[in-house]
Amino acid sequence: MNFNQIAAATVLATTAAFTQAAPVWQNFSLTGLYGENYAHPVNGKDNNQQTTITAEYAAKLTYGDFFAFADRAHNDFENSTYFEISPRLSLGAVTGKKLELGPIKDVLIATTWERNSSNAPGTDFNNYLYGIGFDLAIPYFQYAQLNFYRADNDLNADDYQMTFTYGVPFKVGAEDFLVDGFLDWSTAEKDHASELNWTTQWKWNVGKHISPDTRLYLGVEHSVWNNKYGIKGLDQHDVSALIKYHF
Repeated sequence: MNFNQIAAATVLATTAAFTQAAPVWQNFSLTGLYGENYAHPVNGKDNNQQTTITAEYAAKLTYGDFFAFADRAHNDFENSTYFEISPRLSLGAVTGKKLELGPIKDVLIATTWERNSSNAPGTDFNNYLYGIGFDLAIPYFQYAQLNFYRADNDLNADDYQMTFTYGVPFKVGAEDFLVDGFLDWSTAEKDHASELNWTTQWKWNVGKHISPDTRLYLGVEHSVWNNKYGIKGLDQHDVSALIKYHF
């Protein structure tokens, strides 16, 4: 493990330690996805079928927040398990000061551990991301976060990444809807192209018709991923059927 890996792992472990506390709130969900236009480097096309099961956990903690998810994906070329663990440490909570300016509500140390395991040769990796994050107050948004990372990558040259996550609830008549997702953009380096991954879920809460507290969503996930995996010209434009249940 080189110095950057040691530093990244240390920051991730330190942030996780600081954020360990009884959660202010927490949420766990399971999602099923099926799409037919996933891009894959084996055939270099975006006409591949894929089924994905995703487990997600999110929590607000006294000194920050915590988000993690794991994807179990199956397509014609591989079975893979991919996860991300993303603890963030609130500098406002640690210092006891309000770090607010304009739309910025708080400033945080942001970290992420990315791990992929697959039966396809040469695709297993651990990436460590560390940087600075901002909680934003934007009208009509339930939440908005902007993170800037330095990425210490296993298989590719290290690069920089910007991640924007968001959630926008709205109503149509008596029906509840939620649009949420993320946008990742990373820099081009000597061995890979710049990537843009914009994934959005459009969901209707059919669960409220079962009981007021049931959150069962039906909808679609729209994925736009240019230069997927850093491969120039491997572009994905997929709409997947979605079902999601929050426990």
